[in-house]
Amino acid sequence: MEWLETLEGQVVGLDTAPLIYLIEENPAYLKTVRPFFKAVDQGKFHVVTSVITLLEVLVHPFRRNDAELAQQYRDILLNAAGLTTVLLSQEIAEKAARLRAQHSIRTPDAIQMATAMREGASFFLTNDARLPSLPTLQVLVLDELRET
Repeated sequence: MEWLETLEGQVVGLDTAPLIYLIEENPAYLKTVRPFFKAVDQGKFHVVTSVITLLEVLVHPFRRNDAELAQQYRDILLNAAGLTTVLLSQEIAEKAARLRAQHSIRTPDAIQMATAMREGASFFLTNDARLPSLPTLQVLVLDELRET
């Protein structure tokens, strides 16, 4: 997976879907996301995500009353080495508003991308092909990266 080599030494923004695919073992994406998160564990690059990710990943476990799955998500997002979950700030909110105004993207996506940009990310891993690559943030779409 040469795309992972491109990320070495970089800061990578993380959208919600790749984490869900890993934790809930989505068979269509495991061959792509496992090596990504293994590289994070090995310190090859650093990942940043917004607290929006915590909000999004907890919905399913809360609906199912699955405390164990909810805790798994919390452990990764709040305690994992190599991954920082960033709180929403006024600066990020304003940057997100600019992204929404310029690119017509949804609020959660704008917050995720603005957080990545604020934290110095060069790449943003998602599975949303509608998100635009920006001059300082290259969008990486899992469907385009995965090995079938």
